[in-house]
Amino acid sequence: MGFEKRRLYARLTGMSELRQFRVVAFLEGFSFVLLVFVAMPLKYLAGQPQAVRIVGGVHGLLFIVFIAALFRAAIERGWPARRWLAAFASSLVPFGTLVFDRSLRREIARGDT
Repeated sequence: MGFEKRRLYARLTGMSELRQFRVVAFLEGFSFVLLVFVAMPLKYLAGQPQAVRIVGGVHGLLFIVFIAALFRAAIERGWPARRWLAAFASSLVPFGTLVFDRSLRREIARGDT
């Protein structure tokens, strides 16, 4: 998609694909942190497996949405394989998407939205 089409799409939807990806990445990362640092201890230390079922289900859905948003952003932005692989790898580490978000903010600040 050309720059002008991207601007028009962003204006119509209120958000560019990069900003949408940032939101989804934040939510996915936050759900992963909740799963690992809240739900898992509740399951194994407090005997409450329903916490993992609930948070795990939400995280699973957000992970699927993250992959779709990543694919869309990578295609629309023309990211090289190294960039989208780094984005994917960030989703596998707690707090990883929050670290990757810094590079997304820089890309937006350069006016590449």
